[in-house]
Amino acid sequence: MFGGVNPAQMKGMMKKMGISQEDLPVRRVVFEMADGNLVIENPNVMKIKMQGQVSFQVTGDVVEEEAESFSEDDVKMVMGQTGKSEDEVREALEKVDGDIAEAIMELKS
Repeated sequence: MFGGVNPAQMKGMMKKMGISQEDLPVRRVVFEMADGNLVIENPNVMKIKMQGQVSFQVTGDVVEEEAESFSEDDVKMVMGQTGKSEDEVREALEKVDGDIAEAIMELKS
């Protein structure tokens, strides 16, 4: 990073400036967004404390997941109405783009 400064010296200098960092043993990081999730697989996560603020540096393999067009409550409601398994209900809801009424009709037929 800085020429001629070894990592131990750098850590000492950062400590004198009130900056601490810690590697976190994280297995997966998920950023939940309106249109889907951004997932970091095999992440390296560094927790950095500086001047009373905590921040995180995340690196790893990025995978984007599309948001489902239905919620967990929708799944439970359709399961209750049809008596079908969660997997069957999720499959039906995905097929009809989250239309609860259409999923119930399809599962009952």
